[in-house]
Amino acid sequence: QVQLVESGGGLVQPGGSLRLSCTASGFTLDDYAMGWFRQAPGKEREGVSYISSFDGSTYYANSVKGRFTISRDNAKNTVYLQMNSLKPEDTAVYYCAADASGIGSLYPFPWEYWGQGTQVTVSS
Repeated sequence: QVQLVESGGGLVQPGGSLRLSCTASGFTLDDYAMGWFRQAPGKEREGVSYISSFDGSTYYANSVKGRFTISRDNAKNTVYLQMNSLKPEDTAVYYCAADASGIGSLYPFPWEYWGQGTQVTVSS
């Protein structure tokens, strides 16, 4: 069974940090591009960040650039999203996704597998 499981969400104050984790099972993560998406209340799902499987290149939405960092640990079959300087507008359900092409995208179309999501709430 192919599965992605996110963890690390929670409630944090503005300016705080969280690290999200996504662990894959049923496939080898290092053959896939891995990405993070989020969906805030009343908003469409948007791409946050992704990392290519070919050369490890990383990409970020403008809204998180400089604050978030994506990384992967192939030995643990896990991808991470380090989130710093969190803002209330970062509040959303965050989803992990895998793309078999290895390329990735900030758009939801090409992603093959999705996790169940983890809630991130930024509030004072």
